[in-house]
Amino acid sequence: MGDLLANKTILVMGVANRRSIAWGCAQVMQEQGAKLIYTYQNERLKKSLLKLTGDEDALLECDVSSDESIAKTFEELKKRYGKLDGIVHAIAYAPKEELDGEITNATREGFKTAMDISAYSLLAVGKEVTRLELLNDPASLVTLTYMGSTRAIPSYNTMGIAKAALESTVRYLARDLGKFGIRVNAISAGAIKTLAVTGIKGHSDLLEISKERTVDQKAVTIREVGGMCAFLMSDLATGVIGDVIYVDKGVHLI
Repeated sequence: MGDLLANKTILVMGVANRRSIAWGCAQVMQEQGAKLIYTYQNERLKKSLLKLTGDEDALLECDVSSDESIAKTFEELKKRYGKLDGIVHAIAYAPKEELDGEITNATREGFKTAMDISAYSLLAVGKEVTRLELLNDPASLVTLTYMGSTRAIPSYNTMGIAKAALESTVRYLARDLGKFGIRVNAISAGAIKTLAVTGIKGHSDLLEISKERTVDQKAVTIREVGGMCAFLMSDLATGVIGDVIYVDKGVHLI
């Protein structure tokens, strides 16, 4: 047990199950002394999250496709906790058909959904924390991305475009939230076998290729990503602002 995040209260958005990158982040942050709160989208995910945390009082419902839901959740956070020290945004979604074939197969509605859930939701969170003055000074807002934002990864398609928008959102939010002492960054995680990845056609090949391209031929883990998240949430990272930090064991180098 460390104390890097002692006395810090952090919200984690996006834990689906024990293989989630967000869960790896949560585990390491808790080991470093953080008090954690979680949001869930629906009752099914609540049940899964409750099995992991064992603390129903630390769970709040939040549907990021709804401004009303986000506002209600964050108002409740303000009421319960006063101020937070950080937020982990680990939310992304695109309809499965948006990931198949070529990018010209993308649909207007599918594209809008991917952009809304995967990119705009971060902006929506940023708007709420400033409206409610929910975060302390200093505080940290961290999101998760993938190098499909800058490379044309097979079967990633619309999600890659959404991740590019997410990374741009990080930069603009970092610029505008800095005056409140809120630093905004993204972690570009390597390919990990999560629930989201298994929805990608040919994900087994993607995972194997990614593993082969690491510098030690060992796949990155959710805890390794969690280590970077804990650092970015800590006061050691007050000078890191508006960055996309790769935690993929060197895959992006090749």
